[in-house]
Amino acid sequence: MSVDVLLTEGVAEKFMRYVRLDTASCEESEGVPSTQGQWELARMLEDELRRLGLADVSVDEHCFVIGRLPSNMDQPAPAVGFVAHMDTAPAVPGRGVAPVVHRKYQGGHICIGHGVVLRPDESPDLARAIGCDIITSDGSTLLGADDKAGVAEIMQALVELITNPSIVRPDVWVAFTPDEEIGRGVERFPYAAFGAKVAYTLDGTALGELSEETFNAVNGVATIEGVSSHTGDARGKMVNALHLAAQLISWIPASWRPETTSDREGFIHVNDIQGNVEKVSIKILIRDFDSAMLETRRAALVSMLELLEAAHPGSRASFEAAGGYRNMKEGLDTNPQVVGLALRAMEMAGLTPRTLPIRGGTDGARMTYEGVLTPNLFTGSGDVHSRREWECVQWMSNAVDVVVNLVQLWAEQPQK
Repeated sequence: MSVDVLLTEGVAEKFMRYVRLDTASCEESEGVPSTQGQWELARMLEDELRRLGLADVSVDEHCFVIGRLPSNMDQPAPAVGFVAHMDTAPAVPGRGVAPVVHRKYQGGHICIGHGVVLRPDESPDLARAIGCDIITSDGSTLLGADDKAGVAEIMQALVELITNPSIVRPDVWVAFTPDEEIGRGVERFPYAAFGAKVAYTLDGTALGELSEETFNAVNGVATIEGVSSHTGDARGKMVNALHLAAQLISWIPASWRPETTSDREGFIHVNDIQGNVEKVSIKILIRDFDSAMLETRRAALVSMLELLEAAHPGSRASFEAAGGYRNMKEGLDTNPQVVGLALRAMEMAGLTPRTLPIRGGTDGARMTYEGVLTPNLFTGSGDVHSRREWECVQWMSNAVDVVVNLVQLWAEQPQK
């Protein structure tokens, strides 16, 4: 693509180009990235960053795209970064996305196609988008706003900064990451190549949202081993691991499940189960905003497994943690300016910020833990991870304005 096109197309046009690429991640894959489609978008973004004249552009062996828009200042100021992920959720088809623009939404239902209907009573943020242009898929796939809207907004913000050299800026770093949707987003992030200690993910949803808090998380596998025998001679011998797994799941309190919790309540989620009479593996997610309560839930699960094993001689039951993340608020509280400037940037754009905790995690949670303080900004999307997923064109432009405002605000800060 020519640099002239990059400089003249709008954020919505960039977004609709990116969503046409199938970049769904795959949890079963052990590679990084987990799918080849992410390479296609990575190479496209690498080429576009180079054509825009960014410095230090690279794509490493794990598909992380990095670039730097150099400062135009005479005096030093803190560098700032912006991050979005390239993959889309694997739970909904992402191949063959055909974006559709619904001009000047006037309220009511939007018939997306393939029997999919976007209803305001199910998507209350739609009421805030009256008069706006709404982008959806044709109903046969997700849209991919999570997080190609963030990718497009970062790229468009770079265009705004480049074409308006009167906007004073420090070094502006950008990063596009793989495999966020399967929890591996920044496991291998090239921190040495990323020159900012403060960054912002664009991975939120509705207009004005700012998230500085995520769950604490433990991911793990409960393993239950039974004893197999011939069914005709099983009495007193067989210990059916499938029955034990069902018993364990039944012991998880109903009030500790995601389908019964909201707001700041944590949970234990049985995410997947595989096995037979002899052995069962259960993937379990434990989440809580409070780290002490997270440990309480983990310890309770381990106690359940110990009770299960004791009640069924011959069985074995255990839980092994295999990843997770920390609530990023713990890190962000060490430098309140990072969130404070984001709030100011939104107000400068004429927006009313809405500070909301994320009932999940972001790349920013792990980055904050690693020393790059990274709260999360809105992208203007709704109903992500579904065929009803939508994006508001005007809200995308608002997000671009917020990014540009943040760059200017960090240019005003003294280098420490």
